[in-house]
Amino acid sequence: MDNVTLWKEICRVEYTNQRLLHNPYLTDPTVQTGERGTSYTYQVITETDNSVTFSTFRILPQFIDRADLAQSTFMRQMEMADRQAQLVNESIESNLYAQHGSFYDFDGVFIGGASGSITVSITNIDDIIRNVKRVIRLANGDSLLQRNGGFIVWRPADFEKLENFMQASGFNSADTALKDGAVPGVRYMGLDHYSSNLLVATHLVGGVKKALHLGVLRDTYGQVMVNDKDPNETSGIGIVTRADFGFVLWNKMGSLVMDIAVT
Repeated sequence: MDNVTLWKEICRVEYTNQRLLHNPYLTDPTVQTGERGTSYTYQVITETDNSVTFSTFRILPQFIDRADLAQSTFMRQMEMADRQAQLVNESIESNLYAQHGSFYDFDGVFIGGASGSITVSITNIDDIIRNVKRVIRLANGDSLLQRNGGFIVWRPADFEKLENFMQASGFNSADTALKDGAVPGVRYMGLDHYSSNLLVATHLVGGVKKALHLGVLRDTYGQVMVNDKDPNETSGIGIVTRADFGFVLWNKMGSLVMDIAVT
């Protein structure tokens, strides 16, 4: 599973054989006001360990009759394994977008419009980008944004509008966009922009990279199991690809990943 996929770009990915993901953090102390000659009060350091169990998995098992495998001109065992890996990666990406209910709600009010879903257009796509960054800064996420970078995942039709906007704006950026187009992962207005057909309908996702934590079970991810001993007492070969994983958006990251409501 070496293909670059969006969840590897967006999430903090931890490959582990542990059943729990941990995210310990310290409660911020309060700065006190004092005067000369007066005593101060120590505050207790409080550590909280957020944790979550991940047990979800995706599996793709296929069976090939030995005769079909021998006679086919297009079925190749490892080619099918590669395709399985791609489909399992896409399934993980779809599951990422399905978490949108736990993300911070971002709608038309944030770009100066009415509440409710946003109709993405060439005239407001820059407003969406700017205000995604504003929400991050208001959540004290600016340093994390500078360190990890930010992103928006658009639908293909929205990404085309972004490309149109880039080609019509500025000088250097317009020249680049006219020459090469807007390739997925393009950096523009301080964020990396991607396109996906796997988004949940009427929902985009944006925010700070690596704010969303993804645990992947090390010993099942990328392991293609080939059974050439007639599985289920049927003459043939079984090919199985599996991935165990779990997503979590930790307490202090709540406003740093946004569910952008669109029409």
